[in-house]
Amino acid sequence: MWLQKEITLKSRPRGFHLITHEILQAVDELLTINMGLMNIFIKHTSASLTINENADPTVRQDFENFFNRSIPENESYYQHMDEGSDDLPAHFKSSILGNSLNIPISNGRLNMGTWQGIYLGEHRNYGGSRRLIVTIQGE
Repeated sequence: MWLQKEITLKSRPRGFHLITHEILQAVDELLTINMGLMNIFIKHTSASLTINENADPTVRQDFENFFNRSIPENESYYQHMDEGSDDLPAHFKSSILGNSLNIPISNGRLNMGTWQGIYLGEHRNYGGSRRLIVTIQGE
């Protein structure tokens, strides 16, 4: 069986946001899959997806702080500045973290670790809504 859906996430402020529940709510067909794989792809160049700690929200703040220090805005050598000082750093962060995830499905559930959750990395100050393509293959 193959299934594909496009999900629109509401606009969020800059930072890392736990979106596991939103994805699961949009793909209730997951419950019928005994064994398979879910691919999640974000259709943007200034936001990212990653998997990490789902319990302590300070981890998400630490992620934001780390990436802001590692990839600062307003560097004198940046040329791509047409969309604001946060745009090129957002592209860098998106490329480093990635635009897709593959997660195994077992017995109608995502087979992730107890403390793992899916993060949206919103790297723009005003990024707007974000679109995901969720593709499931399984039986």
